[in-house]
Amino acid sequence: MEHLVVKWLAPVLLAVAVLAALPPAAARAEPVRLVALGDSLTAGYGLPAADAFPVKLAAALKARGHDVVIDNAGVSGDTASAGAARLDWSVPDGTQGVILELGANDALRGIDPVVTEKALDAALAGLKQRGIPVLIAGMLAPPNMGADYKARFDAIYPALAAKYGAPLYPFFLDGVTGQGPTLNQADGMHPTAAGVDVMVVKILPAVEAWLATLKAGKAG
Repeated sequence: MEHLVVKWLAPVLLAVAVLAALPPAAARAEPVRLVALGDSLTAGYGLPAADAFPVKLAAALKARGHDVVIDNAGVSGDTASAGAARLDWSVPDGTQGVILELGANDALRGIDPVVTEKALDAALAGLKQRGIPVLIAGMLAPPNMGADYKARFDAIYPALAAKYGAPLYPFFLDGVTGQGPTLNQADGMHPTAAGVDVMVVKILPAVEAWLATLKAGKAG
């Protein structure tokens, strides 16, 4: 009888040993949690939710083997100042990285670049204080704002990237602006779903390089 009990217990004890060797749930790999903080270009103005930039970027990253979750914290109409003002509640605790895309509305409204830079600086300082790395998605002022305004505005993003040691993707709408109705909505400012696809393809290498640094920091 004792022999039968031992024979029956053997596989049970083996299973318990295997389970004990597994890492606890808290220690298992979890997705990298990102927030895309921006304006209508991030929010997906004029598009179904599934075609918004953060959704398509997350899908592209997952297709390339990256386990990520990207929260869409885009608010249409936001200036850099408005985005910075809602930073604390738009970027929850546990966020491991922020894609910061703000300033397009500032340029369209002709807001003094000094004001825009101050707001973006405040946002970057706040995220740095919280230990959250940032990928800056830059913006360029339209030519009709004049050469002086454009020069001052366009210089904001490289300057802040250098100040905070943050990677810079120079122009969020690269490959889309001025490319006609296939990639731009009727207002000529917001991308179509096809335009978002182009944006994702263009920015993907920069995001992947940034993700590698986030994962290295997480592992360290």
